[in-house]
Amino acid sequence: MAELDIGKHCQVETCNLKVFFICIFSLEHRNRDSHTCKEVGIIEQIKSTSYPCSFQGCSGKEVICLQCQKHFCLTHRHQSDHECEKLEVAKPRMAATKELVQKIVESKEGQKPKGRRGAKNSETAAKVALMKLKQQAVGDKGLPQMERTYFQVYLPKESKDLCKPMFFCSKWSVGKVVDYAASLASLKNNNNVLSAKKLRLCHPLTGEAFQMDDTLQSLLTLSESPLYNGGNVILEYLENDLTSLNDVSEYITLK
Repeated sequence: MAELDIGKHCQVETCNLKVFFICIFSLEHRNRDSHTCKEVGIIEQIKSTSYPCSFQGCSGKEVICLQCQKHFCLTHRHQSDHECEKLEVAKPRMAATKELVQKIVESKEGQKPKGRRGAKNSETAAKVALMKLKQQAVGDKGLPQMERTYFQVYLPKESKDLCKPMFFCSKWSVGKVVDYAASLASLKNNNNVLSAKKLRLCHPLTGEAFQMDDTLQSLLTLSESPLYNGGNVILEYLENDLTSLNDVSEYITLK
């Protein structure tokens, strides 16, 4: 095996030992006076550029703190050792987590819930209300149970009643549902008069008026904002040029 060749030979002519000092001389000749050192000026210059430790009462030299840019000895080089003015104390883990959660909550405040969440809430509420509606709703008793669709029907503002539970055939068109609901609630229905306001069936969340030729079955199977068996619908008179309600909250108070 080849010998490891590191270090340099002592530069004194009569000495051939290998050394690892800044001045390349053996242990015997390492002192600058013993080898007539030519680097004395350089060494002294390096010494003259050193800095005292900035920590009060310490005479050591010299490491730069990367945070406050002051010079400290090895003993005081860490921020905590020299009471660094730029020291950031780490927060306890739970406190930091709590602060993060609080920021997330604050960022969400004031935001409107997304449509899908509203739809999910409506679906759940409809399932809960369906059993009660089946006991209270009025409609054509001759309809087969499998074809019945139940709604809490919110009536026009001018009506004396706020709402009325009703059931309809899922195969009926919206136009037929409107006519039948108007007769059950004793509402004026001038849908066959061209210049009159039209009684329209509207979505309980969006306020959109449904097309008269749509079927209930198609509205129950919409991919977005469907109606629900046991849910709510709104009946209201709209001008001929309007296709939706201005504010559904005037009819339905969500709890």
